[in-house]
Amino acid sequence: MSDRTIFERIVDGEIPARVVHETETTLAFLDASPLAPGHTLVIPKEPYERLRDAPEDVAADVFAVVRELTPRIEDAVEADAVNVGINDGPEAGQEVPHLHVHIVPRFEGDGGRPIHAVAGESPDLDDDELDRIADAIGGG
Repeated sequence: MSDRTIFERIVDGEIPARVVHETETTLAFLDASPLAPGHTLVIPKEPYERLRDAPEDVAADVFAVVRELTPRIEDAVEADAVNVGINDGPEAGQEVPHLHVHIVPRFEGDGGRPIHAVAGESPDLDDDELDRIADAIGGG
């Protein structure tokens, strides 16, 4: 049995996919289990598990493709908007351990929810806790 992910097998051509865009470092294809028409995944060709694992230039390539494809996808399916997201780690819902960005077209009245709906209840954080987190993120 192989430890290679389904995305590695798609990159290698072992599993067919509806590829919509390809560069030297990235591949974009329609999601096989779409949440909406045009739901597209953008991946680095190399199997980096999480965003923090991808070299800066590869991450930049992935996001350049996301930026390029988002309006094209929106236009292709006549969507009203899109959600762009990453499930970065198993606890965030990542099912395939290979970095991938979802571009999900949204339509008026589709019943979908905003990104704030994915994490459940908002935490109750006081000013000291917010300051500590901000300092930790900012390197202070």
